[in-house]
Amino acid sequence: MSNVYESSHPLVKHKLTILRDKNTKPKKFRELIREIAILLAYEATQDLTLKIVPIETPIVATQGYTLEEPIGLVPVLRAGLGMVEGVWEMMPGSEVWHIGLFRDERTLKPVEYYNKLPVSPTVQVCIVLDPMLATGGSAKATIDILKRWGAKRIKFMGIIAAPEGLRTLQDAHPDVDIHVAVIDEKLNENGYIVPGLGDAGDRQFGTA
Repeated sequence: MSNVYESSHPLVKHKLTILRDKNTKPKKFRELIREIAILLAYEATQDLTLKIVPIETPIVATQGYTLEEPIGLVPVLRAGLGMVEGVWEMMPGSEVWHIGLFRDERTLKPVEYYNKLPVSPTVQVCIVLDPMLATGGSAKATIDILKRWGAKRIKFMGIIAAPEGLRTLQDAHPDVDIHVAVIDEKLNENGYIVPGLGDAGDRQFGTA
């Protein structure tokens, strides 16, 4: 899986353990989602293009670097919303575009219900945010939408991935880099990741 990047950072592993705990309350759960997103954003953006710019320090004129490509964050509603704030702290100039998908519990297929992308792309790099890469259907559908929109470079950033979801996403979009905190064991018969953490949306918003 040459385009799959699983974090080995000790802080990610520590925070993920608390995130998984069934006794972790929604407020703490949201804080952990944000914190893990910050750490993953650092890893997922190491290859962004820079341009050289002149600056003056209090001591001397020198040169520095700024991001050359406009960045767009695309949280998959609703669970992906919790990751936005963390990535925004790292890249406050990023645009945010929402795509709403829900998983049909009978077919396990994604159903689109919300899309407010502008007519043509306003960014050069899109980072899709979704805490759980389970069947991979929602991630695949989101990236399908972004490619039809005209996005040139797309990354996926999640927290927990199942091997089945990784295969689905890789088969459909081999050009998309996938950054996750951890790759779990499998999906169960209901399409939930094992050991996973349950429903990330419900646990963030207290609707379980």
